[in-house]
Amino acid sequence: MQRAHFLVLGIIVLSLLFIAAISNTPLTHSVVVAPAIPSQISLAGEKVPMADFGVREALDREFIVNTYRHSSTILYLKKASRWFPVIEPILEEEGIPDDFKYLCVIESGLSQVVSPAGAAGFWQFMKKTAPEYDLEVSSTVDERYHIEKATRAACQYLNESYELFGSWSLAAASYNMGRTGLTKRIEEQGVSDYWDLHLNSETARYVYRILAVKEVMTNPERFGFKLRPQDLYNPYTYRTVKVDKTIDDLTEFALSNGSNIREMKTLNPWLRKKNLLVGEDQTYEIYFPNTLVK
Repeated sequence: MQRAHFLVLGIIVLSLLFIAAISNTPLTHSVVVAPAIPSQISLAGEKVPMADFGVREALDREFIVNTYRHSSTILYLKKASRWFPVIEPILEEEGIPDDFKYLCVIESGLSQVVSPAGAAGFWQFMKKTAPEYDLEVSSTVDERYHIEKATRAACQYLNESYELFGSWSLAAASYNMGRTGLTKRIEEQGVSDYWDLHLNSETARYVYRILAVKEVMTNPERFGFKLRPQDLYNPYTYRTVKVDKTIDDLTEFALSNGSNIREMKTLNPWLRKKNLLVGEDQTYEIYFPNTLVK
């Protein structure tokens, strides 16, 4: 009985000593710092009027949002290593400023997503708009998911918008709200640049989002994102198989080419069904991994 009393007393003493030790240990608080926005910034060589407080505060908002969207921003950085090498040469060939690769980031996060409105792919084309830009949408094919072809289609749209508006910031805004709607707002409000327009909430934030994502992805460590080379996603390496006849079973076709349906659909997300209908005088290029499945 006496031993039990001593044991209880010992536990109480140790507990009190532990509590005292904790109470004397200073608490460590996480520190959240407001991101510093640059004093000068531009989109496609067009300077942003940072002296305007409304412009500066709108940009500040997007810097805060994108600096503290940790999971999304980390994924952007990882995916950019895979997809920017595909997108950048096409932008250059088509005469589109390199900054517009960040428009693709804010449109889709460099993912083959579908919006609630039905826009699809990296560049978020609507089904009815796609054929206007030479993107096939059929029962077995949807080229809105074809990264190279969709990038060229986006370039065509942006070049047309730049020719109409004479401004890359307005061309970017038109990608979000459409040329007709943007033209109407410009005529109604009597202003000639994006920064002076009063627009719907989404389009009003759109170009600022591009700028913020550009700055964060260009200088990730400045905003607290540290990725090692091994953290980044490697570009796909593939070989091309040309197809000019209907394929009834894509699974069998993949296996016969030393691959499998998962790999084939990963490299060719524009193949939407289990088969591929090929019309007269049509030819498709299907990608397969360079390394054959064992």
